[in-house]
Amino acid sequence: MKHYPSSVQALIKNFAKFPGIGTKTAERFAMHILKSPVKEAYALSESILALKKQIKLCSKCFTLSDHNICEICADINRNNSQICIVETPADMAAIEKSGYFCGVYHILQGALSPVDGINPESLRIKELLSRISADNVKEIIIATNINFEGETTAAYLIKILQKYNLKLTRIATGIPMGGDLKYIDKETIKCSMETRYDIRF
Repeated sequence: MKHYPSSVQALIKNFAKFPGIGTKTAERFAMHILKSPVKEAYALSESILALKKQIKLCSKCFTLSDHNICEICADINRNNSQICIVETPADMAAIEKSGYFCGVYHILQGALSPVDGINPESLRIKELLSRISADNVKEIIIATNINFEGETTAAYLIKILQKYNLKLTRIATGIPMGGDLKYIDKETIKCSMETRYDIRF
């Protein structure tokens, strides 16, 4: 990489910081930008800056949003009495792509992982409990990932939600163990949502 000018080297290094992007792919990205019209480079840089300046968390469900309230929470046609709990905005997007779910979401912003220092206070669980009380929620769907952290989080949520008079369900195991929702195809997600099961004991 030393044979490139310093400005090109700097861009390659920055691209290589992206998850899953190695030096060769970063080099291809840099070469693509170098060959592209100036207006495309400006458009890319402006979109990145706009992302950093404008994106915030929805004050209700904590997904990514350009506004204080996201489009889903603001949609009067969504069923506010049915909340689907997911770990990340990417997981929410995966369920939305299935086209099946018409309720609203609550994004935890992660999953329980004591090894990594992520405890219940690190997640948006307190805010979830406030929503249940305020929004006359009738069903909670737990759609955390089907891996150790996701299952641990689901078990914790089940324990604390038992006291509420609502339907409590978990997405079906059509989602494979170790599966990450954002990588699951929409038909599998749709099937899992349709065949969710009651987890109240």
